[in-house]
Amino acid sequence: MDKDWILQVRETRRSFANATWVPLRASQDDKQGQAQVTEVGYISEFFGCGSVAFPPQHREDAEKLSWSDLGIGHSARPYAYKDGYYSPIDQYQYNDKEPIGVELIFVHDQPVIGGTNWILNPDLVVALRLIKEGHTWVRPEEDFVVVAREVLDGDGRHRLIEIKREFLIDYLAARGLALRLSYYRQRVENVATVEGSNYEGLVNHGSERDHGRFELLMRSLNDVYGGSWASFRVWRTDIDEEEDAPVLGPERDDNTESEQSEGVRVGPKGIRVESEFWKDEWIDHRAQSVRVRGDTDQSLPYFIVETDGTRVASSTLDSEDVGRWLWFRPSVVTDLIGRRGYALKWYTAETGAIVSKSGYSTHFGINSADLLTIYAYDIARLAAWEQHVWAAHNVPPDGKVSGELLASQVKTQPASTHAVEEFLFVSMRMLEKGFESRFGVNLFNHQIDDDSAMQQVSRFHCRDQASLLRLAKEIIRVLSDRLNVRELRKLSSHAEKDKLGSNKLLQDVLVKQVGEERARQVFGPIVGAYDLRVGDAHPTSSKIGDALKLVGIDESRSYLRQGEQLIHNVGYSVWWIGKLLFGEKENL
Repeated sequence: MDKDWILQVRETRRSFANATWVPLRASQDDKQGQAQVTEVGYISEFFGCGSVAFPPQHREDAEKLSWSDLGIGHSARPYAYKDGYYSPIDQYQYNDKEPIGVELIFVHDQPVIGGTNWILNPDLVVALRLIKEGHTWVRPEEDFVVVAREVLDGDGRHRLIEIKREFLIDYLAARGLALRLSYYRQRVENVATVEGSNYEGLVNHGSERDHGRFELLMRSLNDVYGGSWASFRVWRTDIDEEEDAPVLGPERDDNTESEQSEGVRVGPKGIRVESEFWKDEWIDHRAQSVRVRGDTDQSLPYFIVETDGTRVASSTLDSEDVGRWLWFRPSVVTDLIGRRGYALKWYTAETGAIVSKSGYSTHFGINSADLLTIYAYDIARLAAWEQHVWAAHNVPPDGKVSGELLASQVKTQPASTHAVEEFLFVSMRMLEKGFESRFGVNLFNHQIDDDSAMQQVSRFHCRDQASLLRLAKEIIRVLSDRLNVRELRKLSSHAEKDKLGSNKLLQDVLVKQVGEERARQVFGPIVGAYDLRVGDAHPTSSKIGDALKLVGIDESRSYLRQGEQLIHNVGYSVWWIGKLLFGEKENL
């Protein structure tokens, strides 16, 4: 190692008061190499930290507290006094029965099984509405952001619990507290000699540095681990070992004996170079608690509301009386449903909602310009982080407000249309039931969750030709790839049925009902979608062009609308298969 390392030059400059992560409790001892603590070559680094939160009236008292009072030697535990007074675990007492602070990390002793656990204060967990996942605490309301985390060693012992300062100060503001940290850093290296080493020229010293206290100490290993020793042993002489139940009487000079010995132990050769740094600091809040207390968020975005690009603050739109709509690129849908806890739900052919697991829905409509239009108030009442997601996709008004959205929100006469995505899955379910009823077989090898699968089979995933091909792949995955080939072969009368794939087998079942030409016409979009799926892996422009025509896609339209056509036409084919197999015969 070098001088900067042992002098902790960079580390002492750092302050947790402006860091992203703040340690609430730490005991991290890291060693390098295989050398033992008494041997030359031993290198170690230790970081320890303790913390307690204090209200303003006790800040002056807390200023006197340091490492010996707040560090890892201090542990938050409950205590019951014999006079009936009880000190709960979250109270920090400077003197007995005088609580002046709040503990954020509890120490839970594990009797019988051994060890201790560190516990993040449940009040903080519940106030910030966190859930624990593995070794992290996340906040679902903010896209499952990691708020706090713990680090354990190989034996399962706690080394660290830390929290993001942004969330910590929100909690502190709600409770009117300030957090006092006290931490200690130590670095050690054993060298054969200082002369000729990286530490040559250094001398023992102590100084005030970076609002803390630093000490450098260089001693011989003999002084540290050698030196004189003494032992003293005292024992009783009045025990009769033959007695069945011996009882010791009072201790006296005539029933005790003792011996004493001493000597000198020669320690190992070498020099121990050691540096230590102690520091105390405050983590103060900013008098604002958006999450816990519900204060007005000052970081809310602005949204475009006029065709000339005029923007207004989100807070201005946070009223049902504003009466405005906002326009967004459709990419916002995949941005949100790609996040945990969000899903896409359809109401009509052109309206739907982004739904969170909390039950909140953001109702949207698709307009003639393929943009999402949303009532401004529905956006303004979202959580701040989600508003920023929407703001990133916000555009000036274009293509008017979605007609079907206005029909629902203004005229209170929702359209009676249906989304092509839902039509596809409903058609598959109807076909499946028809096969089970008429043939007594399962059409599909395995079941899927329609709502979950519909998140991937969506027009919103189409932004270019490559994503259109991927959409075709998803459609084939939920339709053709699930077909029960074994049962379809039993129903098929084709001469080469053992060589046919899933689509051809299902088509052959239909051929027996309506003839070759009609069956080929009905299956056209499904076959085209399958060719597009193959094109996703091995794209050639001519083959893709032929497949697009077979599906019935108008390439002059936007990719969003091409995706809509793809889903609709495949769904329509599935519906016609069921209609012709199990319903009345009609011409296409």
